[in-house]
Amino acid sequence: MKRCFSEDWTSTIVGTLIIAAALVSYIGFNYLPKWVSFGWNDPAGLANVFSAANLGLFAVVFALFLVFIVIANLLQGKFAWKNILAFAGLFVITGIAQAMGGWKVLNEWGFEAVIFCLVIGLIISNLIGTPDWLKPALRSEFYVKTGLVLLGSTILFHTIMKAGSQGLIQALVVILSVWYFCFWICRKMKIDKELTMMLSSAVSICGVSAAIATSGAIKGDEKKLSYVVSLVMVIAVPMILIMPVLARWLNLSEMLAGAWIGGTIDTTGAVAATGALYGKEALDYATIVKSSQNVLLGVAAFLIAIYWAATNKKTDETYTDKPSLKVIWDRFPKFVIGFIVASLVFSFLIPGETAKEVSGLLKKSQGLWFALGFTSIGLETNFKSLFNSENRRATWAFLIAQLFNVLITLLVAYLIFGNEA
Repeated sequence: MKRCFSEDWTSTIVGTLIIAAALVSYIGFNYLPKWVSFGWNDPAGLANVFSAANLGLFAVVFALFLVFIVIANLLQGKFAWKNILAFAGLFVITGIAQAMGGWKVLNEWGFEAVIFCLVIGLIISNLIGTPDWLKPALRSEFYVKTGLVLLGSTILFHTIMKAGSQGLIQALVVILSVWYFCFWICRKMKIDKELTMMLSSAVSICGVSAAIATSGAIKGDEKKLSYVVSLVMVIAVPMILIMPVLARWLNLSEMLAGAWIGGTIDTTGAVAATGALYGKEALDYATIVKSSQNVLLGVAAFLIAIYWAATNKKTDETYTDKPSLKVIWDRFPKFVIGFIVASLVFSFLIPGETAKEVSGLLKKSQGLWFALGFTSIGLETNFKSLFNSENRRATWAFLIAQLFNVLITLLVAYLIFGNEA
């Protein structure tokens, strides 16, 4: 009988193969493939996105992704020709969503392309109906986990050096305090544990990426994940306008304001947009603090996975006592290992210039894997399920936790950076 790998192992293997292929291509042949462009700022830029040359690059990227999809299907014993057609359809839908989300005006306001993938998927699913021929390609868990393995190559431990001890201390204090506060609020409001974990990680660490990593670590429900991602994106937009106004009202220096903004707003794009509105130094410090939180994502995912595996039982298993080390290993999400190993390799084993060039390509690839995942989630989700009674409670819990985040981060940033301001 053929051995078929689990989703976790498959995503880890495929992610590792992608990283290895990029390294071999650059180190051995001094070559990295050009990437399709989705960004535009005016009608002429949009025309370039749909130009013959760029569509040719889109076809090349599709071919590269298809190779790894076929490998994944073979590893899981799921290969079928109809799956290739389904993946082609999903890739085209995702490409259109990426082009819509590539408008730089929206990017500057903190809207990331991933939200368009989710929304378009929801529209198709709820207004038209997801066609049966497309359904074999809807493997959101695999796409997201593969993207997370690649994400490890772009979150380097060297960032800690840039951030310095102050940025790291602030990140640690804020993450621990806000995560626990949100967890406590959610449990008080009787929100289920899966959603509680995703909300706590999203509000305390780094928004969308943290929610994705936590969902993967606890094998969470994709519908709950799509809700958390939507919530993070919606809340980030008004904060881009509110935070600079509050900082000026409090007469904060650019250094202190940047540290406050970087530790409070949940998405990296929104952090950059907000910091830039306040000033160049504010942008620098906001980026440093947010980078410190991003660095801790792998550690947080690892600890969350251990906690979840040790404290939760599955109804389809026969475990009756506290899980043993074997049970913890069986439940432990293997993609977290891939994430951490990728980060260690690119931090300490790959020369700096090589790491910079290769990780740049892998970051673009990681973004597209995420986009495929969220298009899949949208295509599988009933829109009404995003707005049930529990989610209304979750929204209030998130808002309360975000308010706490704003206050505690201001206090911590003042204690750490106030004397230098």
